[in-house]
Amino acid sequence: MKNIVKVLALVLGTMTLAACQQADTAKQQTDTPQQQVSLQDKIPPISVQLWSVKDYVKEDFEGTLKRIAKMGFKGVEFAGDFGPYTDDPAGLKQFLSSIGLQASGAHVQVGLLRGDKFQPTVDFLKAVGIELAIVPMDSRAWDDEKISELTAEFTELSGKLAEQGITFGYHNHYQEFADYQQQTYWDHIAQNTPDDMLLQMDVGWVNYAKKDPIDYVKRYPNRTLATHIKIRTEGSTGVNVIIGQDNFDWAELVKTDIEVGGTRWLVIEQEEYPEGMDPMMSIEASKQGLETLLKAL
Repeated sequence: MKNIVKVLALVLGTMTLAACQQADTAKQQTDTPQQQVSLQDKIPPISVQLWSVKDYVKEDFEGTLKRIAKMGFKGVEFAGDFGPYTDDPAGLKQFLSSIGLQASGAHVQVGLLRGDKFQPTVDFLKAVGIELAIVPMDSRAWDDEKISELTAEFTELSGKLAEQGITFGYHNHYQEFADYQQQTYWDHIAQNTPDDMLLQMDVGWVNYAKKDPIDYVKRYPNRTLATHIKIRTEGSTGVNVIIGQDNFDWAELVKTDIEVGGTRWLVIEQEEYPEGMDPMMSIEASKQGLETLLKAL
């Protein structure tokens, strides 16, 4: 009898050890892929703000977007010009798909989100597949007497658009980084709007305002869903406006975007062009420069 008990104990012990080993193996198989995900795997796709090539878009909408697709861009951010598809959002979505592009977002004037214009605008955006609707500029943002009006309206719009499956946001210029109430107007906007409202960081304008873009991404986690990758000089000499040919730490910015900002899209925007380079050449060069820098991540 004692021998039988010993045998049973040995068998049970062996089975328990095998089960533990199997569990450890399963856990390793589950953990390993996650542990192996590098920053390279997390780099957001690169889009281009179409304001960069607005004249080309106006002259040849489809041809311009086809050229952008051939450059390797994954998306385009619209700036109010939808070419021949102004009244055909479904056709625009199909065209984008046919050339391998996504709509990374759209700049939308706030007036198009008011009153009886709200629903037609939303319906258009949804039909195209646009999930980020961003007000490009609003002078109330740096007006002491009107900034509270702006944050109240933006708060309301954030809720209304969220119900429609669209994230609402605001894009900065340099004025939002002027001092206001011991911080900046940008801080005030961020702190008085919902945490899920997109704060589209335009790096060029933040640097122009002599503030730290990386610091501002960290201040407001998961709100930099789209970042404008841009150099802005406003006529200053000695600064190259092609990404990667300047002295800003773009790799560190993108690392912060990934780890803190919740960034979905890196959006090249070119508003200044080197001598001898047209806008199309410039956006391609900036994309290539950014990609080269990001290889270091």
